[in-house]
Amino acid sequence: MHPFFNTVEFRICDVPLTAIETAAIAALFQAICAKLYKLRLQNMNFIMYQRALLNENKWRASRYGIDGSLIDFGKESEVKTRLLIYELLDFVDDVVDGLGSRPFISYITKILEMGTGADRQLEVFEKTNSLVSVTDYIHDQFLETHI
Repeated sequence: MHPFFNTVEFRICDVPLTAIETAAIAALFQAICAKLYKLRLQNMNFIMYQRALLNENKWRASRYGIDGSLIDFGKESEVKTRLLIYELLDFVDDVVDGLGSRPFISYITKILEMGTGADRQLEVFEKTNSLVSVTDYIHDQFLETHI
């Protein structure tokens, strides 16, 4: 919640590389909200974890991206981030069709398969050793709309 406005505020990852990736991440956040709202209507409570624990996972996510591991507080162990993302997709699956966002949510799987925009930019740089090539790649990919 925003401290001054009656709104929910998301701190999203760095700007995704493509418009479709941005829409996919926004659709996932929408589905998370819808799922939590649905559970709340069913009088389900949520576990509140200490900020220090959450900050640890935020650091891990920013440092290692989707190729790292996060702490699964329920399991009390490290779990591969990609696996947790698939679990999250399963968690929200029952609300996705009602939101009309199935194609965008499905694109999250494609991101997991081909890597993030950052991964792909690094790959271009490693192949070409050229920031100009990376810039050209970003330009060519930004409006890519293939779902």
